[in-house]
Amino acid sequence: MAKKEMEVMKGLDLKRYMGTWYEIASLPSRFHPKDAINSRATYTFSPDGTLHALNETWSDGKRGSIEGTAYEANTSSDEAKFRVKFYVPPFLPIFPVTADYWVLSIDGEYQYALIGHPTRRYLHIVSRQNQLDEEIYNQLVQKAKDEGYDVSKLQKTQQTFPPPESDDAPKDNIGFWWIKAILGK
Repeated sequence: MAKKEMEVMKGLDLKRYMGTWYEIASLPSRFHPKDAINSRATYTFSPDGTLHALNETWSDGKRGSIEGTAYEANTSSDEAKFRVKFYVPPFLPIFPVTADYWVLSIDGEYQYALIGHPTRRYLHIVSRQNQLDEEIYNQLVQKAKDEGYDVSKLQKTQQTFPPPESDDAPKDNIGFWWIKAILGK
């Protein structure tokens, strides 16, 4: 049986979407170390009209990060479908990696969201705070399940309180977090 097409958010207010989003849970990904904690993404406007994306995660006490660019996948549609481009490895950015980034659901106050991918292999539950009410979390998990995701594989992301500042931990300037992620560690 073919899966239905995912329902994607329409009319996303990009100005309200800008800022930091903490990862509450996600499906495992080879682009993310298994021992990662305090993962988050920060979006800001770039002068060229694209969105700047800064993804950060902490692994083995070090902050790993990668920067990229996001842009609307189809400017003639009001669906919240974006393409995100990162250059890898982050310590020697020469290979572009582009991925779909679909906002499947967001609350009216822009405090939590469900982010998906057309293949249903990638899924993120994100929040403006690094903790999320369990009832809201369960509603987002149900929404993901309704959209055809295998939510049995969903893993909560450990977040510390208060969240670390970017300058609080040594930086992984060599990109070991990225290599660990590719190797599945």
